[in-house]
Amino acid sequence: MPAIRICAMIAAAASLAVPSIAAAPDTVKARQDNFKSMGRSMKLISDELRKDAPGFAIVRREAAALERAGARIGRLFPKGTGAEAGVKTGARAAIWSQPAGFRTAAVNLNTATKGLRAAAAGTDVGRIRAALGATGGTCKGCHDKFRVPD
Repeated sequence: MPAIRICAMIAAAASLAVPSIAAAPDTVKARQDNFKSMGRSMKLISDELRKDAPGFAIVRREAAALERAGARIGRLFPKGTGAEAGVKTGARAAIWSQPAGFRTAAVNLNTATKGLRAAAAGTDVGRIRAALGATGGTCKGCHDKFRVPD
C-alpha cells in the first residue's frame, strides 16, 4: 500500500477519535443539557417526596430519566471539549488529566441512579429519600473535584 494512502487512512482514523474544536460547542451544550435534565429530575423527585401523598408515577419516571442521563456522563467529556477549546464550560481540566478518577465518579453516579430507580419502584418514601440523597451525594462528590465552582 502506498505511503500516502496509509497516511490518509491514519489521518481519517485520528479525526474520528478526537472531536474537532468546531464540535466542542455542540458537545458542551449536549452535556449542559444533560445536567440540566438531571437537575430538573432531582427537583421533581424531591418536590414529590415533600407531599403528603407523593405521585409515585412521577418519581418513577424521573428516577428512570436520571438513570439514563447519568449513563451518558462518561461519553459527554471527550478530549478537546474543555476550556482549551475556547468554549465556556464549568468542567475542570482534572476530568482529562485524571481520567480514572472521573470514570470512577461516573460509575458511582450510575450505581446511585440505579439504586434510586430500584427504590422508586416501591412506595417506601424513606427508602426513596435515602436513595435520592445518595444520588445527590455522588453529584456533589463529582462537582467538588471536577467542576469549577459557580
